[in-house]
Amino acid sequence: MLSITTTPAWGEFTFDAGQALLPGMVGYAKVMIAAVGLLLLMLMAGTVDRTDEERIAAGRASFDPLRSNRAEFYAFFLFSLTGLMLVAGADTLLWMFLALELTSLPTYIMVAISTQRNRSREAAVKYFFLGALGAAVFLYGFTLIYGGCGTARLNEIHDHIALHGINTLTMAGIMLSLLGLGFKIAAVPMHFYTPDVYEGAAPQVSAFLAFVPKTAGFMAILLLAATIGWTYDPGAVKGVIRASEHGTQLPEAVRVLLWVMAAMTMTVGNILAVLQSSVKRILAYSSIAHSGYMLVGVIAGPGDGSFTGSGVGAVLFYLMAYGVMNVGAFAVLAALERGRRDDGDAIEIETVDDLRGLWSSHPRMALVMLVCNLSLLGMPPLLGFFGKLPLFTSAIGAGEVPLVIVLGVNSAIAAYYYLRLAFVPMLENADRGAGAPRAAPFRSREIAGLLSAAGVIALAVFGASIMKRVEAAAKVSPTIAEIQATATP
Repeated sequence: MLSITTTPAWGEFTFDAGQALLPGMVGYAKVMIAAVGLLLLMLMAGTVDRTDEERIAAGRASFDPLRSNRAEFYAFFLFSLTGLMLVAGADTLLWMFLALELTSLPTYIMVAISTQRNRSREAAVKYFFLGALGAAVFLYGFTLIYGGCGTARLNEIHDHIALHGINTLTMAGIMLSLLGLGFKIAAVPMHFYTPDVYEGAAPQVSAFLAFVPKTAGFMAILLLAATIGWTYDPGAVKGVIRASEHGTQLPEAVRVLLWVMAAMTMTVGNILAVLQSSVKRILAYSSIAHSGYMLVGVIAGPGDGSFTGSGVGAVLFYLMAYGVMNVGAFAVLAALERGRRDDGDAIEIETVDDLRGLWSSHPRMALVMLVCNLSLLGMPPLLGFFGKLPLFTSAIGAGEVPLVIVLGVNSAIAAYYYLRLAFVPMLENADRGAGAPRAAPFRSREIAGLLSAAGVIALAVFGASIMKRVEAAAKVSPTIAEIQATATP
């Protein structure tokens, strides 16, 4: 096999050793995951066992070793982040599957033990069974890809498609794989679990779910798309790949699937978010909508390689931006409580009305909610604006103008609930007789929210170096067919 060596900003890879389709993504992804993971870790303080410790210390309960699970919870947290990092460097379909499952399996248990309420266990059961369905779908797709190409190595699958085209079995496998990965990113039609699971889990675990499985799913989708090749043209001469009329493009069947998923995901997510009164359900449907936005970047492809022209770069940057913004929004819910239940569990902030008067009682958390929700909306000059802008420009460069219109309309719809979450805490007074929310006894949660809000502003102002890293991370290695074509006199 022809060996091609590339030297991106993060290291040296070859087609024979390691994942060489998006080699720069590996280092960028690990740094991003570690940074957002630290913010998420600060949110996790007191998620399990703390109320039991207080009751035991007060003499209201005795020590029960079956309830002592704090170490296991943090082990699951680290296992999931480890799986997420491994997804970025996956070089075979089998390794990708194992890494995706290492990312997902711990989250089922984290949801179940995040609170002492039965609805957390109910949410975990829903999440587990639908997660098993999603895993079965994309694993079956992987087997069909292996059957169609005769190899499980992504580099070799890429070369096979570049030289011989996509046969029917491989195409069926790709379509099933993308559909199954839709569960990881909460994309339509695999999105149904999201609001119930987010509502049933503790806010800090919901923040974890909104970033970690979603990031794993999108990195897997980007790797699969790079394996297929954005420049595949079924009308091209065999062994020579041409760019489409509007630049690089996925195979038409894959493009249509992702196009429909993107349009439906952002539309369903935003419309249903408008109808919610629960803050966690609003943020859950918001998470669905953001998956639709990022699918636009996957469709756009690598483009011209610049920050504003690369859909791949737009997705990688948006994952980082969404992680920071998302932690801030959920940190407000995790840092506040309305009291304690008889079993010692916290009574959470549930509805938008519970946020009224927050500026008077907890001004710092009100500012965090304001900044992070305006950034999630994409309001300039915050981080979310610079995350969403490349999605628009890369899609326009790829000729996906109808999808850009859908993206713009949905961004306008999202303004309703984001402005509601941003300004209700700032401008409206609490109802008479309703007690003001009190701070949870875990200062690190408030610090995580403040750091997220600061990051939303600082990364927007001083993010030029990150944008350069994103450009390097988003570079797609050339195919054998492209090199042979350019080398032919």
